[in-house]
Amino acid sequence: MKEEKLKIALQKAGRLSEDSVGLLKKCGISFNDGFGKLKTEAVNFPLEIFFLRDDDIPEYVADGVADLGIVGENVVAEACKQVEIIEKLGFARCRLSIAVPKGFHYESIKSLSGLRIATAYPKVLSDFLKRKGVEAEVHVISGSVEIAPSIGLADAICDLVSSGSTLFTNGLREVETVMHSEAVLIAHRNLKDLQKQILEKLLFRIRAVKSASENKYILLNVPNDRIERICRLLPGMKSPTVMPLAESGWSSVHSVIHKDDFWEIVEKLKQEGAQGILVISIDQMVR
Repeated sequence: MKEEKLKIALQKAGRLSEDSVGLLKKCGISFNDGFGKLKTEAVNFPLEIFFLRDDDIPEYVADGVADLGIVGENVVAEACKQVEIIEKLGFARCRLSIAVPKGFHYESIKSLSGLRIATAYPKVLSDFLKRKGVEAEVHVISGSVEIAPSIGLADAICDLVSSGSTLFTNGLREVETVMHSEAVLIAHRNLKDLQKQILEKLLFRIRAVKSASENKYILLNVPNDRIERICRLLPGMKSPTVMPLAESGWSSVHSVIHKDDFWEIVEKLKQEGAQGILVISIDQMVR
């Protein structure tokens, strides 16, 4: 009897592709992702992997050609296919924004009325403008959207922004955020029971990797008379681990710190007398 497998679609090239492949490998899933491959199979997990254009992934999943896909929220929103967003993955974060030339006098969203706006996301942009009560001409363009105003093709643009450096280089400034986006795991809406069971196993691993990426493992040497005060600074998963050192009067304290709190806590630990602070990245963390 043929083994049931999940079929997942990944972007075949680009940053999202690299991060998606990296996520699966951190989940302990081994497969050959050699250059030019369009399909491969995991050797230690019931998973087939397709490498596709990002714009095609929602349709493949909606049609059941693939059971799952990893793609940007912006692509899902634009495609408007019948798929389910299962998990936000925390990478490839960006925003879809409207930008105008630096010299354009912008007061509010109403300043966009009557303008020509170039974008590769006409549905998302049109829906946004409709909600805001703005009538503008949406000009569909793919690739190099940011040059549209400088060549007279449009008055403004709507495009993906991460750092904003591309806008700055092209003499544009961001004025409205249409939506925030990140990589998401999407699924076909009618998975079979066995496929759902495999999906749960995959989600268990993905969530362990996500949790690990948001935290740091920290080890530090502490005078015994400061242990109680230092432990109050360290949240940990339950409470810090304390182990005596060979040198009398000292202990080693181990804990987990959320990356957003890391530097503030480390400064306080130093003030309390902690020494030899060692920080280690975590590959997986099961809560």
